[in-house]
Amino acid sequence: MALVTLSAAYGAGGDVVGPALAERLGVPFVDRAIPVQVAERLDVSVDDAAAHDEQATDSFLDRLLRGFVGTDIGVPAPLPPESFTSEDFRKATEAVLLRQAAAGEGVILGRAGMIVLREDPRVLRVRLDGPRELRQRQAMAIGGIDEDTARDALARLDRAQTDYVRRFYGADIHDCTLYHLVIDSTAIGLDACVELIAPAAEALDRASGG
Repeated sequence: MALVTLSAAYGAGGDVVGPALAERLGVPFVDRAIPVQVAERLDVSVDDAAAHDEQATDSFLDRLLRGFVGTDIGVPAPLPPESFTSEDFRKATEAVLLRQAAAGEGVILGRAGMIVLREDPRVLRVRLDGPRELRQRQAMAIGGIDEDTARDALARLDRAQTDYVRRFYGADIHDCTLYHLVIDSTAIGLDACVELIAPAAEALDRASGG
């Protein structure tokens, strides 16, 4: 049993380290499953739910959510579109995170899990980061993409991550006090990152009585 929240800057290899870490620990990897479950709770498409994760401005979130028509569990009639706000999306996402934490195991990538689950003593909170130029190069290598594509994605997603955490939680994603471990995954190989995080997660699980 182990619980890890993994916050990863673009190009830091979170989509590589996360699944490998989950396999190493023998626990579920929770990434794409979050937008799927949030979409189910709000009765929206998976693509729309995923788009929320990559955007953070108040106007964008509220505008997109106001366009949704959905139902809550046990409510027979569609809720009026104006009832959906960015807070609905945040609460639905948090509910999925908390449900996974209640299961007692998993590697959760993104979704501000390091804040939502900060008070849970079983959760190891990890940040993967690195210099922008080196993350850009790593993104190109991992994704097989060209320099312009990687540069544009880095600028867009770095801002989206920062704004998401600030918008919903009033926090700075780069605040080291949010994490137990902060690793430069452009300097330390991704396989080595897994081997650093796994024993830390196991040790915290033992210390918390898991």
